[in-house]
Amino acid sequence: MSYYNLMRFVLQGKGLQKKCLAITSSVTPATLCCCILIILILVALNVVTLSVLLAVRSRETDLQVVYVTCPKGWIGFGNKCFYFSEDSENWTLSQISCTSVGAVLAQFETEEELNFLTRYKDIFDYWIGLSRESSHHAWKWTDNSKLNVPFVIQGTGECAYLTDSGVSSGKRYVIRKRICSKTNSNVSISLDAL
Repeated sequence: MSYYNLMRFVLQGKGLQKKCLAITSSVTPATLCCCILIILILVALNVVTLSVLLAVRSRETDLQVVYVTCPKGWIGFGNKCFYFSEDSENWTLSQISCTSVGAVLAQFETEEELNFLTRYKDIFDYWIGLSRESSHHAWKWTDNSKLNVPFVIQGTGECAYLTDSGVSSGKRYVIRKRICSKTNSNVSISLDAL
């Protein structure tokens, strides 16, 4: 093979190489710029969408109602605070203990409050603020208002207590834990008001 033929062969190879590259890589600078621009637009849309979602979520949090807390050791439900005692006393001393902290033996006006107390209590029975003179008399709360929540009170005792299965009655001298309640004098406020 002569030098001339060798050079011609090499030059033809380079020409073929350029043709192969032109066939396999059809990416022009304009196409590359368009792809980069599309990627940047998609990233920007994601950032804007996430920002809007976070703003909406934080706004929803701002609109939630916040209840002012009950005293330490008390549990809030609705507009009331409840205290579940650690110690045990008879019904009369339990009422005196509740009164000494500005409360009464637990009173509830709704079935939701009763369900809350039943769920929250532990394995012990707790005195509540219902009593009656005898099994022939109507149940009254410690403030002398009549019982207006429709539920069954089991037993024939003159004082009511909360059990795992609902409300029962027993003798006033039996020693049990107590639940005190008081109306939360602080009104509920919205974070928007702050």
